[in-house]
Amino acid sequence: MHLPNYAIEATGLFKTYPATRTTPAMAALKGIDLKIPRGSIFGLLGPNGAGKSTFINILSGLTRKSAGKVSIWDRDIDEQTRDAKAAIGVVPQEIATDVFFTPRESLEVQAGLYGVPKRERRTDELLAAMGLTDKADAYVRQLSGGMKRRLMVAKAMVHNPPVLVLDEPTAGVDVELRRQLWGYVESLNARGVTVVLTTHYLEEAEALCDTIAIINHGELVACEPTAQLLRRLDSRSVVVTPGEPLAMAPDLSPFQARLRPSGELAVDFKTAEAGVEQVLAAVRAAGIQIKDLRTEEPDLEDVFVSLTSTARDIASVTS
Repeated sequence: MHLPNYAIEATGLFKTYPATRTTPAMAALKGIDLKIPRGSIFGLLGPNGAGKSTFINILSGLTRKSAGKVSIWDRDIDEQTRDAKAAIGVVPQEIATDVFFTPRESLEVQAGLYGVPKRERRTDELLAAMGLTDKADAYVRQLSGGMKRRLMVAKAMVHNPPVLVLDEPTAGVDVELRRQLWGYVESLNARGVTVVLTTHYLEEAEALCDTIAIINHGELVACEPTAQLLRRLDSRSVVVTPGEPLAMAPDLSPFQARLRPSGELAVDFKTAEAGVEQVLAAVRAAGIQIKDLRTEEPDLEDVFVSLTSTARDIASVTS
């Protein structure tokens, strides 16, 4: 059996919404070129309105692209539409369930829609994996929001697709259920399923994803292995625990100093311009006794802010 190098390939992908009486024509995607490696956990990030959901809706067949080419598991979405849809499972951002079915009935109906023979259905396995065994025969309307979201993940997997797209899957899910969901996602990935993830939780993407793409205003501004992306910022921080509490951050020019609520003093510096020793010399020159210290590397949120430029965008993503 031939396995493609890329689970999803998009070339020159455009989506333009036509003008109306009240709004001008709008390009939601502006020539996206993106290759998602087979077997990866791939993060797709960006501010609200950046084009992430439009991209996912094109993959799932809910939105027609304006131009470009897209293939899923080497199946062109225009020329092999049925096969392309069979190769992907999508968990949308909005909760959409039939409240008059039970979880078991929902999975059985979904499997039937995909033509999965009864002997090949994995209803009980999926219910157990999502922690829904004890709710298998309750009406969906009786489930909590988190349970409904886990049911949607199970529904996306009934036909055993090689590609799973999760659009904000942990929104509204508590910490324990989030860990359970990611444990299942990681087990799927270990079995060869390619996972495409959008999330508001940047620390979640940093921990889970081996490759991350960032979309801003319909354009791809970055697509790199996570570790490489984090190295983009030429900055570090020295975090000092002062011997005596500080009332305010001192002026340590040319370095930027920030007093954290914990009482720690964080001093940012460019690695191309200075070193840790120079930072410590500035701290000592300000008369601050150093009780403890450590260094911090930039995290994904720092990179995200840098690449998407405006504070307004990051506020909408992390709110």
